[in-house]
Amino acid sequence: MKLHLYYARRFAKTFLAVLAVFALFQALLDLVDELRRLDGDVSFGQVLQLVGLKLPEGLYQILPLVMILSTVGLFIAMARSSELVVTRAAGRSGLAALAAPLVVALLIGGLTVGMMNPIVAATSKRYGELREIYQNGGGASVLSIGSEGLWLRQGGPQGQSVIHAARANAEASELFDVSFVTYAPDGGPVQRIIAQSALLRDGAWILHQAQAWPLSAGLNPEAGTRSHQVLELPSTLTRDSIRDRFGKPSAIPIWDMPAFITDLESAGFSARRHIVWLHMELARPVFLIAMVLVGAAFTMRPARLGRTGVAVLSSILLGFGLYYIRNFAQILGENGQLSPLIAAWVPPVASVLLALGMILHMEDG
Repeated sequence: MKLHLYYARRFAKTFLAVLAVFALFQALLDLVDELRRLDGDVSFGQVLQLVGLKLPEGLYQILPLVMILSTVGLFIAMARSSELVVTRAAGRSGLAALAAPLVVALLIGGLTVGMMNPIVAATSKRYGELREIYQNGGGASVLSIGSEGLWLRQGGPQGQSVIHAARANAEASELFDVSFVTYAPDGGPVQRIIAQSALLRDGAWILHQAQAWPLSAGLNPEAGTRSHQVLELPSTLTRDSIRDRFGKPSAIPIWDMPAFITDLESAGFSARRHIVWLHMELARPVFLIAMVLVGAAFTMRPARLGRTGVAVLSSILLGFGLYYIRNFAQILGENGQLSPLIAAWVPPVASVLLALGMILHMEDG
């Protein structure tokens, strides 16, 4: 037990040291990038605030690289000090020496998904808001979604509504040159409304300078036209759901993702991208374990055998290859070429089996 605690403590310290080095380099690169892209009206303190908000997302993305480098650093240091030789001489196999680092990697993966994921979602969202404010001098900029404008669809007990707007504000909570087409629960169109603007409040759209045409069968739309200075329409949408709907799935905390997927599907939107992202996050601890096994497969060898540089380079290249295969599978899952479960879970599980086979081959000779 003491030996396992020793390995776990060594691996945790190595991981934190490598993570700190990457955090420093990431912060410096982000600082230079923000100073270059923002004008002189933004103070240095505001730039540092943006860098601090952007840093968690950057570290979150490179966590597999940090994990594999931590494993390489740990076992190279232990090989040079002959600790691995002593461990094997005491009757412990290489897999037994890997048990503690694997447990630490699993804990780090669990904490990353359960705690760091919501932090990254909140900081990345706040970063986007502040950067938009600083770039536009404190004013709200116009957001255009696609070449034809912004499209929304909302559902409820009264039926669904299709919303189209030429443009919107940064949060997509205020629409301009907007049209609403409401449908009955059985699917037939009921009403068409054109308004100069529509502002989303709690549970309703507030339309200004609106004109409504009835579309029910047997009615003359032109004869039934009504003009309204202010018109209120019920809505099941919220500001956060609209803004997140057109953002990246990573902007939504993993704890809120299942409910968000349900709301997205009930409103008639495809949630495939978010489902794939949810499973990718749940499979992240398995992929981090695979990175530990890959790093150990090339570096759990006596230092006297030499070719340490080749071993380190091989482990990093294999880790990058598995990382890009995982990302490629994610793209296939989002495009519908693979099911979300296969796209998210097969690459990390296959990576674990591949690295485990390499270690067993090395141990058995």
